[in-house]
Amino acid sequence: MKCIVVDDEALARKLLEKYISQIPNLELVATCKNPMEAAAVLQKESIDVMFLDIQMPQITGISFLKSLNQKPLVVFTTAYKQYALEGYALDIVDYLLKPFSFERFFQAVNKVSERLQSSSSTIGKQEITENNIKDYILVKSEHRVHRIKFSEIDYIESMQAYVAFHINGKRILSLNTMKKLEVQLPKNQFIRIHKSYIAAIDKVELLEGNQVVIGKTKLPIGASYRERVMKGIF
Repeated sequence: MKCIVVDDEALARKLLEKYISQIPNLELVATCKNPMEAAAVLQKESIDVMFLDIQMPQITGISFLKSLNQKPLVVFTTAYKQYALEGYALDIVDYLLKPFSFERFFQAVNKVSERLQSSSSTIGKQEITENNIKDYILVKSEHRVHRIKFSEIDYIESMQAYVAFHINGKRILSLNTMKKLEVQLPKNQFIRIHKSYIAAIDKVELLEGNQVVIGKTKLPIGASYRERVMKGIF
């Protein structure tokens, strides 16, 4: 499980680094002094769990978590117990009160592992019962429901709270997220190439530098997605 630590206290970061190093299935990607550093890491890396302090200068851990569109699993690590209810309302996995022992930290990691396994199982069942049977997706747009065949989609673009389905030069806007669409779309037909783009594999005509070409449109390949794109398309 890939993880990051976000805490403004150097001693807290060092303790978490030590605990993480003792658990074989945890990979520490970065330690961050503030949420701004963490945001930069989350844009580049696929993170499974974030160990997040609450009281930090400039922006609190709770405000930072609320600002994220795509959230990793979160374990709060804090000296303040009064934020526990608000934290669990944000669907955090666990709430560790400083100072906490390695045993308590290990319990939190096990909870994260169980949550990830449960999520993977649910996604697998959805793919079997839905994606392998249907050849279309239902898309709500402007009080209408469009039935769009997978074969008609060229690519999908993230536009803040909306996504745009690009179909034969036309665009259909829908209130959705790329994360949800990755689950709904068949993996043998679509691939995430960038944080803002999902491409139809059979519509990609060529690779040009750090871009894929679909018709007259060139789409960027995100640095963290390049290896996946090369294996999945080329």
